[in-house]
Amino acid sequence: MAVGARSGRDEPEERPERPERPEEAVEGATEGTEDGGAAPRPQRSFWKELPLLIGIALLLALLIKTFLVQAFSIPSDSMQNTLQRGDRVLVDKLTPWFGSEPERGEVVVFHDPAQWLAGEPTPEPNVFQKVLSFIGLMPSAEEKDLIKRTIAVGGDTVECKKGGPVTVNGKVLDEPYIFPGNTACDDKPFGPLKVPKDHIWVMGDHRQNSYDSRWHQDDVTKGFVPNDKVVGRAVVVAWPLNRLATLPVPDTFDQPGIGNQAAAAAIGLAPAAAGLAGAVPLVLWRRRRLTGGHTAR
Repeated sequence: MAVGARSGRDEPEERPERPERPEEAVEGATEGTEDGGAAPRPQRSFWKELPLLIGIALLLALLIKTFLVQAFSIPSDSMQNTLQRGDRVLVDKLTPWFGSEPERGEVVVFHDPAQWLAGEPTPEPNVFQKVLSFIGLMPSAEEKDLIKRTIAVGGDTVECKKGGPVTVNGKVLDEPYIFPGNTACDDKPFGPLKVPKDHIWVMGDHRQNSYDSRWHQDDVTKGFVPNDKVVGRAVVVAWPLNRLATLPVPDTFDQPGIGNQAAAAAIGLAPAAAGLAGAVPLVLWRRRRLTGGHTAR
């Protein structure tokens, strides 16, 4: 037998161990699987996520209430039969932010321009109602706001003689929205009046039960409402559900000579519903980020 001859299979050469990559040491140091992949993080309980969901929903509701849409309660009969006492309406607050001004025929909510509501009692809400009102889930009970129909805008000439109809720029208004049995203005005729720039002339649909522009001609504003006092346009009757309806501009305001310019309408969801709708995707995205595992490569 030759000295030095090998018997059996050759032994494999020893290879240097591959150094561990820094990222593998970090990602796989505490979590891992048999095939080298990182185990997914345990999914957090829905109940642990619920406070976050509620918090985001309330924040979005507050932002929507402040900048987009707000609910208001109808406290009187001055807009019958278009609106009934106790109705909840949604008011578009978005378009005024883009320079939109009130248009003829729109039902608008506005801040008291010159003590129109002086002496009127204001309901005192409880703490729970104040909280819900603040976040937009309930109409505000403390703000002194009014709701009327815009009849004329800056530059218009408006008039109503006893026994006659309302005219705007000499055009007769057909007003089917007036409360049955009421006249256009027999209790308080007026005009002709020229509406100042950046102001509106407003009247209630229940003419003989509405303390509107006609009754404030001796005030500092002469009965005209400044545009900057307008909160927004009422676009939807949202409650009660059996009265769910939109509040469109009557066709009579589109006749030649007084026709409105086209205006964009921003009809949002109620603050609470929209806030929740916006919060859910954010929470789901966050949950997905938290539960997604790493894969070592």
